[in-house]
Amino acid sequence: MIGVLVSGEGTNLQALIDDGLPISAVASNRAGVRALERAEAAGIRTAVFELDQYESREERDAAMADWLAGRGVQLVVCAGFMHLLRPNFLERFEGRIVNTHSAPLPDFPGPHPIEDVLSAGAKETAATVHYVDEGVDSGPVIASERVPVRDDETVETLRERVKAAEHRLLPKAVRELIS
Repeated sequence: MIGVLVSGEGTNLQALIDDGLPISAVASNRAGVRALERAEAAGIRTAVFELDQYESREERDAAMADWLAGRGVQLVVCAGFMHLLRPNFLERFEGRIVNTHSAPLPDFPGPHPIEDVLSAGAKETAATVHYVDEGVDSGPVIASERVPVRDDETVETLRERVKAAEHRLLPKAVRELIS
């Protein structure tokens, strides 16, 4: 079973749902986000783990890990989850946490990959699926799909094209991991 971590809109979650993958739980660090609505519409159990409800990130991540494990989660997919996971969570699901990134790794890690690609004048970027470790976008790459950077590219146009590639790549990579 798959557990998905979200923070916002949930378009990568929707791609997983549309692909018919066995998702048993969706957890968010923010209440009221569109991703939770998408999960609920698909009949998937949801929970919110907001930081201000816990003494520490470690306590929050432990509660989130317990909740996911209680729903039979074997693989955790970060789909727009915008918090670094603490060691206690990483150890609980060691080697079984994946994430998407909107640029090739290890070349463009961090929270603003599209902007970084354009600032560097790169001729291409990529949708990347990688394992999550204790670093920032530093885990081994599982799969990537190249996306050329056009001469007239803006952050918005490139982000949409990379997002389309992520929506193709993530379900395919996850399906292969659970096979």
